Amino acid sequence: MAVDNGKDKAPATRLAEAGRRADWTRPPGARAGIVNPPVWHASTILFDNLAALDAGIAAPDAGLYYGRRGTPTSWALETALTELEPGAAGTCLYPSGVAAIAAALLSLLKAGDHLLVTDSAYEPTRSFADRTLRDLGIETTYYDPLIGAGIAALVRPNTRAILLESPGSLSFDVQDVPAIVAVARARDIVTVLDNTWATPLLFPAIGHGIDMSVQALTKYVAGHSDVMMGAVTTTAAHYPKLRSASYRLGYCVGPDDAYLTLRGLRTLGVRLAQQGKSALKIAHWLAAHPAVERVLHPALPGCPGHDLWARDFTGASGLFGFVLKQGKRSQTAALIDDLDHFGIGFSWGGFESLILPSNVAPIRTATQFEAPGPLLRLSIGLEDPDDLIADLAAGLERYQAQF
Repeated sequence: MAVDNGKDKAPATRLAEAGRRADWTRPPGARAGIVNPPVWHASTILFDNLAALDAGIAAPDAGLYYGRRGTPTSWALETALTELEPGAAGTCLYPSGVAAIAAALLSLLKAGDHLLVTDSAYEPTRSFADRTLRDLGIETTYYDPLIGAGIAALVRPNTRAILLESPGSLSFDVQDVPAIVAVARARDIVTVLDNTWATPLLFPAIGHGIDMSVQALTKYVAGHSDVMMGAVTTTAAHYPKLRSASYRLGYCVGPDDAYLTLRGLRTLGVRLAQQGKSALKIAHWLAAHPAVERVLHPALPGCPGHDLWARDFTGASGLFGFVLKQGKRSQTAALIDDLDHFGIGFSWGGFESLILPSNVAPIRTATQFEAPGPLLRLSIGLEDPDDLIADLAAGLERYQAQF
């Protein structure tokens, strides 16, 4: 839903107040209202008369029209997300983060077009580009995430979009977003950023010149590992086309998931701050451990793009990785299988800590990722960081005992 988010509010205030319009929380004529917009379950919308029906047909996004176009439950979430991105005009919701990326790209590209994608992109993003977009006649070129303004050399006459992910969610390379945006704007190329790691709280993408800011709301925004959802927040220049394309593609979200995601959004600030603080403490501890070759955390000097992170970001989230000095993937079982406080699983951003062995090298095509031992990714939750450190210490001791 399109909104005017021009009011000057601090991010924490936006989180608490956004999307709580009086007409969504107070029945007409009532003397009192409720705090949270309620859950509206609806497929069919009933019109009072033919004139009301015709008015709806003429302006289907002006209010209730059909369930797939949303209800106040989803509109409240869309509005809240838009208000978190100063300069944005609207947000569209999707059943997953991958669906959000797909919708953004399909709203921009057609057969014969060329797309630039960071080599550090989320693996399902690469799969969508390499298979679905290729089959539609759209060519993808992957670029070094540290290329900065040098991306101009890869631009072709038919380049229509650049897809960034900064930091990358496996290798944590931070990109020079302003430099890439400058190249894109000079050539009328649309920039799309997967901003799931930082969220708008740590990196307000639209304010940095990005045209479309994508989030897997499944991660930090929902925050409880029980919702699948994605979102694209964009500017006035792109919102109408994105909204139209998303409707034609059949995308919509369920009201219960929208409600849970909006509920998670209210505590995003305090959760992200605590997770970021704990993650940094653990990252520093790992950096000094004799079994660890290097730590991939944007806030640590030496991580690719650290200076860019320090320049452009207001903080760090709870997701990072570390590389072991020796061994192979199968041997990481000694480390992870008996951890007490880390689950083994995909995704991240929930209240519980997770660990996942990763292998970046086979995915890369424009750059090489070299490591002497396995790469492990940590998503730090809300547990006490000292308990997590003690757990990892025991795991690393088990790992080292194999050699």
